[in-house]
Amino acid sequence: MTAHPQPDDERTRILEAMERLLTGQPRTSNGSLTVASLAAESGVHRMALYKRHADLKNAFEERVRTETKQVSETERQLRATVAKLKKTIANQRAELEELRQLVTNLTLASAVLTQRTDTPTRPVPTSDNVIPFRPPTR
Repeated sequence: MTAHPQPDDERTRILEAMERLLTGQPRTSNGSLTVASLAAESGVHRMALYKRHADLKNAFEERVRTETKQVSETERQLRATVAKLKKTIANQRAELEELRQLVTNLTLASAVLTQRTDTPTRPVPTSDNVIPFRPPTR
């Protein structure tokens, strides 16, 4: 029966693997700056990084961001989603403003039409080739 490595031994291996990956000297992984590569390089199961050593995983991701100016795929996707949502919001605001303007115009047109039908009609002088419209009857 094989004994499980001690957590301190795992942490040491993870820290050493972090340094090797960040300095571009991988021994057992492909050298990419990912959690999967860190797990392979340190010989620690990836789920152990997520569960038992989340602090080291987070520290690794932070160092990758700050030291190499790389953005993780998740962060890249989130940024793309945020940009798309901002564009959607801008489009909806423009559409809302257009609809508000339309409501204002329709309200004014309705008021003008209502006022025309409420006022008594006065005969309008017409030239001999113009036929006046009669106001609608109620």
